[in-house]
Amino acid sequence: MELHDVWFVLIAVLWIGYFFLEGFDFGIGVLTKLLARDRVEKRVLINTIGPVWDGNEVWLLTAGGATFAAFPEWYATLFSGFYLPLLIILICLIVRGVAFEYRAKRPEERWQTNWEHAIFWTSLIPAVLWGVAFGNIVRGVKIDAHKEYVGTFWDLLNPYAILGGLVTLTLFTFHGAVFASLKTVGDIRMRARKTALGLGLVTAVLALGFMIWTQADKGDGKSLIAMIVAAVALVGAIAAIRIGREGWSFALSGITIAAAVAMLFLTLFPNVMPSSLNEEWSLTVTNASSSPYTLKIMTWCAGVATPVVLLYQSWTYWVFRKRIGTQHIADAAH
Repeated sequence: MELHDVWFVLIAVLWIGYFFLEGFDFGIGVLTKLLARDRVEKRVLINTIGPVWDGNEVWLLTAGGATFAAFPEWYATLFSGFYLPLLIILICLIVRGVAFEYRAKRPEERWQTNWEHAIFWTSLIPAVLWGVAFGNIVRGVKIDAHKEYVGTFWDLLNPYAILGGLVTLTLFTFHGAVFASLKTVGDIRMRARKTALGLGLVTAVLALGFMIWTQADKGDGKSLIAMIVAAVALVGAIAAIRIGREGWSFALSGITIAAAVAMLFLTLFPNVMPSSLNEEWSLTVTNASSSPYTLKIMTWCAGVATPVVLLYQSWTYWVFRKRIGTQHIADAAH
């Protein structure tokens, strides 16, 4: 296996990690409107991800940086062609981080309500747009002979990509509901289970439709195996949350995300960005990669830094592993 193939796999792993971790972050943000009944319950939900949400976003920064360094042609075409949706995602992530930090800085109801609205919308919009973006990458976009995107923003809003956006929205929200049931106690925990069960059924319909469409259009034997793993894990996650096995359900919903993202990357390889105009104009792991020397240096750096990041993030989750409920909110208890 060549180094550019290795880095394609590593970038896929980084995106799997990002969607696994940030997926339940986005889900919790959406659930602040769908699940929480009052401001205290919203605080409970936000506090479940309070210590970890910013660490989860490191995976996105690393994935973007790795793409820039390992596949500069892919990075350039992707960020120029998908400029508007990626800009919207970036703005949402910035506003979302500010909302988490500023929401409780003042006691006025209007102040807190406005930031709660921001948390909801800046969680929902990226959850949809990431699915739209990856749907278009897999489907293929208008790339010319100069490796430049020549389509428009409206070309990105095709039925396949929109279905992909709905899948990521429902899957992340289901993942978040399972996480909420795993991290809370009391009435909100019971309602999170019920919400997760309903969301799981909707997710199963949309996700199976999207994966079957992907497999029929672009798939092979390897992607079929990934699709089967994703489907079985999703059904298992729904069954586990139904009987109250929240830990198993969370693990299985995470496997669903991992297998689904793996399926998308397997359908791509050896392309990184197919051209819908001419297959010969597609960006591949070969023509879009950096020099072998650059990839070699990156591999050594990644080998040193990655274990440190994983250990630190694992430690963070271990420290903040306990469940919380409305009784743990100081103002409510008082």
